[in-house]
Amino acid sequence: QLRLMESGGGSVQAGGSLRLSCAASESIFSIMGWFRQAPGKEREFVGCINWAGTSTRYADSVKDRFTISRDNRGNTLYLQMDNLTPEDTAVYFCAATSKAFIVTSSEMYDYWGQGTQVSVSP
Repeated sequence: QLRLMESGGGSVQAGGSLRLSCAASESIFSIMGWFRQAPGKEREFVGCINWAGTSTRYADSVKDRFTISRDNRGNTLYLQMDNLTPEDTAVYFCAATSKAFIVTSSEMYDYWGQGTQVSVSP
């Protein structure tokens, strides 16, 4: 069973940066993504990347501020978050799907990490 584990969350001030990592227990030859869930809100898509790292998709709310990348040799997914705002405060989850094409719906992802908290103060 594939396992995913996020790390790198924390507390920062607005305008700061954080880099999240997601370690997979085995190689993933398909789409991986990041989602987030703020208190009282539904889980929302942040971004995803294909296996080769040549195709990405971002939510409009994070476009030009967040960057997804992956290290397939190290079975690790990353999310570089810059210019953070309080609206980015949420638990961030990494996910993997068996799909080889870009998918943004959480229902299409089969495996999930436990999440890491990101808190951004004004």
